[in-house]
Amino acid sequence: MSHISIISSSVRVGRNSHRVALYLQNYLSENNLASMEIVDLKKYNFPIFDERLKNQDKPSDSALEFAEKIKQSDGIIIVTPEYNGGYPASLKNAIDLLYNEWHRKPIAIATVSISAFGGSQVITSLQFTLWKIGAWLVPKVLAIPNIEITFNKEGVPNDKTNMDKQTKGFIDELLWYIKIKKQATSI
Repeated sequence: MSHISIISSSVRVGRNSHRVALYLQNYLSENNLASMEIVDLKKYNFPIFDERLKNQDKPSDSALEFAEKIKQSDGIIIVTPEYNGGYPASLKNAIDLLYNEWHRKPIAIATVSISAFGGSQVITSLQFTLWKIGAWLVPKVLAIPNIEITFNKEGVPNDKTNMDKQTKGFIDELLWYIKIKKQATSI
């Protein structure tokens, strides 16, 4: 069984995107699709980026732990809110901290917004950043609009049937990329 890390990227007080991370964790578990864990950037509280992990003289234990979680994951789901058309600095920090760990890693992106657009403005800049470091980007995006009414604080969607249907295609794409990568690396 594959292992997927779900990165909850917002560290903001009163964050809403974490609801989607909780939902995805439950979805993967309920459907027995992969082992998973939420990698919560709020827990890590990284300082402002000053150097890649591999170039640091004395990296913190939390940075080493984060790097190992990414390295050991078969695939990644990034759950990101849209802040003023971009993604949070906490996510940029975490991405820039690592390099080799992201290389050829299948990554799917779930965007979250309080508006009706579901974080559509954040996707291009985040995909470009991940592409530049050699990640394998899953083309299908899970866009969640109106987060405050779409999910409750525990990550339960108001319309579970419809959300599960959307999520199935999203997760199926990520699992396909994971499978292809495993096949390619076993040759």
